[in-house]
Amino acid sequence: MKVVLADDHTIVRQGLRSLLETKLGIEVMGEASDGREALALTEKLQPDLIILDIAMPGLNGLEALQQIQVYYPQVKVIILSMHVEENYVSRALRLGASGFVYKGSAFDDLELAMRAVLKGEVFLSSAVSQVLVNGFLQISTQKQQDQILLERLSPREREILQLFSEGKTRTQIAELLSISVKTVDRHKENLKDKLETKKDKELRLLAGRFGLTG
Repeated sequence: MKVVLADDHTIVRQGLRSLLETKLGIEVMGEASDGREALALTEKLQPDLIILDIAMPGLNGLEALQQIQVYYPQVKVIILSMHVEENYVSRALRLGASGFVYKGSAFDDLELAMRAVLKGEVFLSSAVSQVLVNGFLQISTQKQQDQILLERLSPREREILQLFSEGKTRTQIAELLSISVKTVDRHKENLKDKLETKKDKELRLLAGRFGLTG
C-alpha cells in the first residue's frame, strides 16, 4: 500500500511515517502540510491511500477530500483528526471518506482502519462512533417529541396545518373544507396553543418537521 500523509504539523507527520514504516512496513510516498499540497501529491504520486487531517491552512481536509473523490475516486482517504464533532464526521462520510480516526486514539486504531480500507470497508474509531450514536439519539428524541406534539392535534387541525403550510389562504382553506373563515381562524389559534407557538412561520416549520407538507 502506497500512502501520502497530510497534516500541518511536521512532528505528527514524522511520527506517523516512522510508525507506518517500522511497524507495518508501509511505504510513505510523500507528505503534505495543507490540502492543496495533498491534492498536488495525489495527482503526482497516485497513492492508494491518503491519511488526511481536517484542520489545515489554505484548503482544509474536508475540502481536499471532496476534490480527491471527484478527480481521483480510486484513492482511499482516512481522516485522522482531533475534530470529531458530529458535523465533521457526517460530512466526511458523505464526501466519501473510508475511515475516520480520532487523533487521541492508539496507533492500533489507524492500523485497523487501514486494514478495513483494504477490504473495502469503512472504519470509525470508538470515539467517532460514539459521536454518531449520540447524534442519532438526539434526532430520535426530537422525533419522539414531535410525535407527542402531533398527537395533540385533531384530524381536522392536522389537515388545516398542512393546507396552511402549503400556502393556502384562510379563504381557500375554508372553501376546500366547506367551513367558515372564522372556523379556520379558530382552528389556527388552537394549533398555535397546542404547538406552543405564536408565529405563522413557526407553524409552517413545524408542519415540515411533522412531515405534513405536500
